[in-house]
Formats: sequence, C-alpha cells, structure tokens
Amino acid sequence: MAPIRLNPIFSELPVTVFEAMSRLARETGAVNLGQGFPDDPGPEDVRRKAAEAVLHGSNQYPPMMGLPELRRAVSDHYARWQGVALDPETQVMVTSGATEAVAGALFALIEPGDEVVLLQPIYDAYLPLVRRAGGIPRFVNLATPGWRFDADAIRAALGPKTKAVLLNNPLNPSGTAFGRADLEVLAEALADSDAVVLADEVWEHVLFDGREHVSALSVPGLAERTIKIGSAGKIFGLTGWKVGFVCAPPDILRVLAKAHQFLTFTTPPNLQTAVAYGLGKDEAWFRQMRAGLEAKRDRFAAGLAAAGFAPLPSDGTYFLNVDLAPLGVADDVAFCERLLREAGVAAIPVSAFYAERKVTTVARFCFAKHDATLDAAIARLAAFMRA
Repeated sequence: MAPIRLNPIFSELPVTVFEAMSRLARETGAVNLGQGFPDDPGPEDVRRKAAEAVLHGSNQYPPMMGLPELRRAVSDHYARWQGVALDPETQVMVTSGATEAVAGALFALIEPGDEVVLLQPIYDAYLPLVRRAGGIPRFVNLATPGWRFDADAIRAALGPKTKAVLLNNPLNPSGTAFGRADLEVLAEALADSDAVVLADEVWEHVLFDGREHVSALSVPGLAERTIKIGSAGKIFGLTGWKVGFVCAPPDILRVLAKAHQFLTFTTPPNLQTAVAYGLGKDEAWFRQMRAGLEAKRDRFAAGLAAAGFAPLPSDGTYFLNVDLAPLGVADDVAFCERLLREAGVAAIPVSAFYAERKVTTVARFCFAKHDATLDAAIARLAAFMRA
C-alpha cells in the first residue's frame, strides 16, 4: 500500500514549542509558566450554574446560533462595558470557543488566492487556519519597542486581493493593549480598502492599570467592517469551557453562521446558560478579577527584576515578557531550553509567534498562577542567575 497522503498544511507542521516545552516541564518537574491558563478553578457561582443547568435543564441541541438568553447577555454586556449596540437576533452568535470562531470566519470569508494581513507576533492558530482556508498570508511586523501599529507598513501589505486583517487586541504574546488612537491608525490605513477586520478581542476583560477595552466595533472606519470575537474562557478564567461569541454586521454574520453550522453546529447548553449568568455579574466582580491578576503581574515582575531580569510592560493578558538582550542573549529558543533544563522553569520564546523563525531576545511567562507557584519559579530563576 502506498503511503497515505495527508494535508501538508497540518501533516508538515512541526511539534509546537508550546507542546515541546510542556512535555519537558512534565518530564523534568519544571514549573510550567509556558501554557496560558490559570490555576484558579474559576468563579464558583458560574460553575454552579453550569452544574444546575446540566442536571435540570435541556441537554439536547440548543439553537445553532446560540441560546437566546446568552445572545441577549452578550449584547447587554458589550453595551454596558464598551458602548457597542448589537441586535442579539442578527448580530450575535455563540461558538465553541474563539478558535472555532476565527476558523469559521476565515472559512466564510476566504476564497483561494485571497490575501490576509497578519500582524506579527501572531497567535499560533492564525497562520494554519488562513492557509487551510486557501488564503495567502501577508505579514506586518509590529514596531518595537511597544509593538505598535505602523500605518505605512499596513498599507504596504494591502493589495487588490486583500480580504481581511486579523487583529488580536490585547495581543498575545506581548501583552499590548491597543487603544482608540491605535485603532484609528488602523482605520486610516484601511480607508481605501474593503478588507474585513477580524478582531480577536478575547482578552478584553484582562486589562490592567485602569485601562478599558476599546473594541474595533466602536471605532469609525472599522465598525462597519469588523467581526468581533470574544471568549467566556478568558473572561471567567474557564479556558476549558470553549464558549465564544461572534459579533458582526447582519449581512456578514449570516454567512459566518453557515460556516459555524458545519464546524461544531452548537455549544453545550449548560455552559451557555452559565455564561449568560456570568456576563450579568456586577461590575465589582470584573474589577476584582482584574485587580487580582494585576497583583500577580506585579508580584512576578518584581521578583524577576530582583533576580536580575528585565521585565517588559504588560497592559493585559496572562503574560509577562522579559527582554533577554541585557543578559547578552541572542537566541530566545536556546535560552528558554536552557532555562527549563538548568533553572527548572518553562517559558515560551517569542520567536515562536512569527511565521518564519525570527530570532528574538524576548521570553514569555504566564503569571496567572498561584502565588506559591510564582514564588517557586522566582526562587529557581534567582538561583539560576546567581549561578
């Protein structure tokens, strides 16, 4: 029998650095600050609602677009927090996580040969999904320091075949939050284009230092062309639930729904019921959640600085980056491998977030962990630096 031919987009993908680092962390007993999920189990009242719903509610197929109560809750939540007016019937859809939402949007938008602009560093799922949809990626490196937009660089990447620009805000891995001025730069760059903005805004509630999220749906020049994606997993620290939201103009959402119908079709109804409840929680809960993560960021940053590292600013997300250049490090991959084996701490080299390996001098740590875990990592890193 001849070898079975598989799709090269996936069959030729190497083992990701995330999987490799996590495996090594398990094998060596390292403190794993590479994977981006919290140690905390998530809000008990939201989890309790899910348990009650699975026992006492329906466990059959819910509506393909999502439970009406959750779609209304999404609309109300974004009106309250971001000043965005959405019709829950025609502009909101529930998906099985944000990655499914990104995939479905790309499959609905892209025809073979269409171009998609990707802003690097990029979340690792974007590129294979663009290629699987038949799209041709066009890369724009965000300007450092600060990882900001450059309107001229974006315009240079646009062409007659540009179908979409994929934006992650706040940005994983850098922890950068793009405010209204940044989004206005993007709107200016796209003014003469009919490209859709696929706005992955899953970290919209994980913001620090008093920042408030500005959605692309609220910015003139972007609103009419934006598909906004949110995630209950990130909002409530329940990353395994995989409940996402898609918000878009009615004519766009109508087609996105058809792609969603043939991907996952729907999402567990008990989780939808619990998320609808959670989105209506008092403002104080969301503020407290942010404050708790901000305190962990500050604790970890102070420990890193005391150990001799150079932490970079983190506006949001679960991640704190370290500039390795002051240590004389020229290759982040080699350094992170050494850090895991010699210090017993797993981090992710930021070069992993570039399509073609771009050696950087930045390493990403996840600080959404118990204080004892962060303190253990700091102690190991300090001992490594002393040695």
